[in-house]
Amino acid sequence: MGLSRLLCAFLLAACCCCRRAAGVPGEAEQPEPELVEVEVGSTALLQCGPSHSQGNLSQVDWFSVHKEKPTLIFRLHQGRGQTIPGEYQHRLSLQDQGPTLALAHVTPHDERIFLCQGRHPRSQEHRVQLRVYKAPEEPSIQANTVGISVDRREPEEVATCVGRNGYPLPQVVWYKNGQPLKEQKDRVLIQSSQIVESSGLYTLRSVLKAQLLKEDRDAHFHCELNYRLPGGSYMKESREVTVPVFYPAEKVWLEVEPQGTLKEGDRVEIRCAADGNPPPHFSISKQNSSTMDMEEKPTDDNGVLVLEPAQKAHSGWYECVGLDLETMTSLSDRQELLVNGVPDVRVRPEAPEGPEGSSLSLVCEAESDEALEFQWLREKTGEVLERGPELRLHNLNREAGGGYLCVVSVPRVPGLNSTRLVNVAVSGPPWMALKERRVRAQLNTMLNLSCEASGHPRPTVSWNVGGQASEQPRGAQGVLSVLTVLVTAELLQTGAQCVASNPLGRNTTSIVLEPADANRTTGLAAVTVGPHTRTNNTSAEKKLPEPQSKGVVIVAVTVCLLLLALLGAVLYFFYKKGRLPCGRSGKQEMERSTSI
Repeated sequence: MGLSRLLCAFLLAACCCCRRAAGVPGEAEQPEPELVEVEVGSTALLQCGPSHSQGNLSQVDWFSVHKEKPTLIFRLHQGRGQTIPGEYQHRLSLQDQGPTLALAHVTPHDERIFLCQGRHPRSQEHRVQLRVYKAPEEPSIQANTVGISVDRREPEEVATCVGRNGYPLPQVVWYKNGQPLKEQKDRVLIQSSQIVESSGLYTLRSVLKAQLLKEDRDAHFHCELNYRLPGGSYMKESREVTVPVFYPAEKVWLEVEPQGTLKEGDRVEIRCAADGNPPPHFSISKQNSSTMDMEEKPTDDNGVLVLEPAQKAHSGWYECVGLDLETMTSLSDRQELLVNGVPDVRVRPEAPEGPEGSSLSLVCEAESDEALEFQWLREKTGEVLERGPELRLHNLNREAGGGYLCVVSVPRVPGLNSTRLVNVAVSGPPWMALKERRVRAQLNTMLNLSCEASGHPRPTVSWNVGGQASEQPRGAQGVLSVLTVLVTAELLQTGAQCVASNPLGRNTTSIVLEPADANRTTGLAAVTVGPHTRTNNTSAEKKLPEPQSKGVVIVAVTVCLLLLALLGAVLYFFYKKGRLPCGRSGKQEMERSTSI
């Protein structure tokens, strides 16, 4: 038995030696192949053994080993290369006229073992393992937009991550809020699949499934692709996504805008809120102060009860009821609303009046549960006259008549105030804006004459000439009378007069008419007699523009020339008579001038 075993071992060794001598590649045991790493699309350099031994190789054969089957792809003879027809026919070339083989445009299909063997002199075969790499594209992520309910008992799809065109197949890692996720039974499930493209590149598709909780409503998910290149390991991250999480409400409450103290006139919005998603169906009710029952109030399309403008009557208890339509359970919340009312302001006396020179007291009153502040202002100027409820006016005159404002405010509620206007009447005979005025008028034209007077009681105005008169009130105590008349010779001579009267006296304004230039254009002239010194005067004198006369200018020039000629004649006459005290030089100068 021992002899037979020894014989078999001897025969096996002899067979191996014969195969090695025959030069059949791949049959003898070889050391680990040399590793060459390149990226897709680049050029791989395949060396036939260590660099110090390549110079002795003049005849080399290169083989491609696929599925353990070597195929001759290139032959080197006396420094000249020959490509063997096949899949590598157009991508192989010699590098630097040596036995190093260059493989261009590397693809994932080129990841295999290449071996070379020298034929002259015969050498041991050398194997090269080619590794090919390609970074995947940026990962894309698609979140579940439908949403996940916390009541689900099985993991639901959260998001899908896709990494395209990578080689070799990248690894995917899922993250939630920056922390890596690992598979957990019945809680977290990661399902990955890959597709091999025709180019040999991989497309990875990974689906994350999980059971989500209420706390995950704001969670951020993203995926990460880990891959390798010749320079080391790398990774690419997707964007972060969130997923709608559905959970029942546990609390309902009322929200009021604006927050803080409310006052009459504000725009107030009352809405319901809840901590559930989706929110329950809401209704808003107000308690009836008489029956104490809750009465539902209409809301807008967004479920908001709008009080605009808010009134004190809107104060009271409001209730929000949220109904979960799935479980048919309801939650509610109540809140009291307080709208601070504007104080009701009154002034005593309601219609104050007094004669000129007298004194008057105005008292402002208001009722409120809050502390109040009072101010008196002059209506036409806005000047603050008094801080307090009482305003005293001494030595009344006509300028003291008019409007006064009592402003009542609540310091605790900014912007809450109320105003009451009262008009003070100062009684006395009528007051005329002007006593007399001179006005140009054109004969046989229509003329508007106006006259303004004031007083308390309000005066009436009459005219001493005939015409069409009309009156317009001016404030609480004034009146404006307009008279349209035809300008006659008698009117030009006598003028016009307006008379203002009331039970306390009378007063007049005289209007003196002066003839206008005959050369002026005829037309309707309007004359206003009124308080022209006032800044708010509404009366004014209106006349048509007077055209300049060129004839007048010509006549003036002619008269001047005639006067100069006459003066020259007189001087010459006196000179001849010898009555001018001129010297000889002067006489000669005059004679010279005369001769000229």
